[in-house]
Amino acid sequence: MLFNARKGSVQPLGLLDRGVHNCLMHSSNELQAIYSERFSAHIEYRRAVWRVLVSQYFSKFVPPDAHVLDLGCGYGEFINHVSCKKKLAMDLNTRAREYLSQDVDFILQDCCHAWPIPDDSLDVVFTSNFFEHLASKDALRKTLEQVRRCLKPGGRIVAMGPNIKYIGGAYWDFWDHHLALTHSSLSEALRVLGFDLDRVVQRFLPYTMVNRRRVPSVLVRMYLQVPWAWGLFGKQFLIVASKPK
Repeated sequence: MLFNARKGSVQPLGLLDRGVHNCLMHSSNELQAIYSERFSAHIEYRRAVWRVLVSQYFSKFVPPDAHVLDLGCGYGEFINHVSCKKKLAMDLNTRAREYLSQDVDFILQDCCHAWPIPDDSLDVVFTSNFFEHLASKDALRKTLEQVRRCLKPGGRIVAMGPNIKYIGGAYWDFWDHHLALTHSSLSEALRVLGFDLDRVVQRFLPYTMVNRRRVPSVLVRMYLQVPWAWGLFGKQFLIVASKPK
């Protein structure tokens, strides 16, 4: 059972107990402190950027009748702006629910434990800048296994994240970055776990919006329309993979 983001959340029994192994290295309270320190001054700007990213690019991966999960939803910048039939959001930060729209069901969940979502029920799992926060490749494997279980045949995972191949040492400038990935390593993991690769973009968006000059929304829109510019400024990969039919 799922609860409305404003009214409650799913929390599997014992999930946040100290004795249970978590796939994230940080507690819910520490995540709150990290996100507040890093993003509190940029919330409105991030919303404006994501409004453009969703409407001008990511919406093409989401059919209007889709059931969509935003994995590691953060402040809900993606799931709040996408149009679809059913919206789910998962995060271990208890405050995430405060930023979600009324039509989003929030799941308070460590992502590599069994999800309270039926088999073959999701059309899209979207995740952005999340996998690098996992504690290990085993945690990523368990998470991707849950993605595959819950996706319908033909359903897609859309994954974006920092590509350490193009970022180098700056990858470790954030306290909660633990798992280094490239487009190649994540692509290989997806293939090994039974996904079909639909699209792999080595360089898509710039690395981060934190402590950077704010870019007008019109320039973000123009950037998305000029793929050759991605090769100059992009330092995040974008991978779209599907569960075989």
